[in-house]
Amino acid sequence: MSSRQSLWAWLLVLMFLVTALPVVAQETDPSTISDDQVNAVAHEMYCPVCENVPLDVCPTAACDQWREEIRILLAEGKTKDEIQTTFVARYGDRVLGTPEDPTLRTLSLVTPWLVGIVALAGASLVIWRWRKSRLLPAASTTLSEPHSEDEYRDRLERDLMARR
Repeated sequence: MSSRQSLWAWLLVLMFLVTALPVVAQETDPSTISDDQVNAVAHEMYCPVCENVPLDVCPTAACDQWREEIRILLAEGKTKDEIQTTFVARYGDRVLGTPEDPTLRTLSLVTPWLVGIVALAGASLVIWRWRKSRLLPAASTTLSEPHSEDEYRDRLERDLMARR
């Protein structure tokens, strides 16, 4: 092998090494992760201290620490589901708004809708019956024979005379 060929071979190896350096440096600095990226994950999680306060808007120190931990995990390349699974493993299902168990999750999401539908059906039935009962007496008086004013006056006078 001539010196010119070995020089080209070394240049080729050097070129491959230089192009491979960015691949090695793929680890992201946590400071490059934006607050929007952190809040996208934190929005579906809840504060460990406050009751029913989403993690992305909670002002407590515990939530600040959790958001910083989410930032670090995002910098490591973890996905939203992996981060949520990590938090659930450490703190339990209360971290998320819905349970992790698929049966419980379905039940907790479907139950309010079912209760609403049953309540709406019950209210509709009550209103329908109420309207039906209000319409029946009016319909029965229109079907009977109309009374004249003279008949009412005569009956009233007879009743008054009977009281004396």
